[in-house]
Amino acid sequence: MTAIVLPILCAVFVWWFGTGAVLYADGLPPAAKRWAMGGAFLMAAGALYALDAIAGEATTAGAYVGFIAAIVLWGWNELLFLSGLVTGPNKAACPPGAGPWARFRLAAAALAYHEVALVATGAAIAWLTWGTANQVGLCTFALLFVMRLSAKLNIFFGVPNMSEELLPSSVAHLKSYFGPRRRNGFFPASVAAVTVLVGWLVWRALDPTLAAGSHTGTSLLAALAVLGLLEHWLLVLPLPDAALWRWAMPGARPSIDGPDPLAREGASGGGNTLNRAAGATTPTGNGRLR
Repeated sequence: MTAIVLPILCAVFVWWFGTGAVLYADGLPPAAKRWAMGGAFLMAAGALYALDAIAGEATTAGAYVGFIAAIVLWGWNELLFLSGLVTGPNKAACPPGAGPWARFRLAAAALAYHEVALVATGAAIAWLTWGTANQVGLCTFALLFVMRLSAKLNIFFGVPNMSEELLPSSVAHLKSYFGPRRRNGFFPASVAAVTVLVGWLVWRALDPTLAAGSHTGTSLLAALAVLGLLEHWLLVLPLPDAALWRWAMPGARPSIDGPDPLAREGASGGGNTLNRAAGATTPTGNGRLR
């Protein structure tokens, strides 16, 4: 039982706390935020080093390290995105009257650099771990990317619950690319596909023949996939999911260097989690760590 419960608790905590940490860092005053960005860079470098160091270790500890390292790298990319440092060449809001294809092209241009950064990070993880015994880090990052892409497309096509309050002012123009507040035809297909993926991962996690390291890694991935499925449903259910990260919002903590200009502008933070904030840009997306 412990072998199943611990990975679930780890995945849920990292999902919740990691999203909150990104939102908190993004909402800091300028001076403190620069320190936070520097710390995030060092953590990302440490995560890459850790992935390389445990690449050949198909152990329980190796699975946890690979999982957490991938989450750190994902969070670093989301912080760069929410800060407006890595977004895309298009910095403007969607012009009124733009057709579906024009809106899609403009939305893609608004996110292009961020998407390239995610692909480059995934490629770096693959380069460090390809063909090795421990693939948990690569699989975790790939799962986050797929879940975010699905959530992103849903938000672009339109869903009832956009969670715009999670998007900071630095990328507020992306709200203009959100679809109408209604369910879209892509949603059932995306939920069905995610459900199948969740079912397969859960089935694999329950396989009694798996070695300890493989079992832990698969359980972590299964728990993360379940959270991704939950986030998809939160796109259409009238639930105040942003309340989970209220503690990380700028208005929920005292100022450090005086009034926060972002807070004065009404910025609130990032992703519907690590993904929705970014997902909300076209969508990650639904966004949490999903």
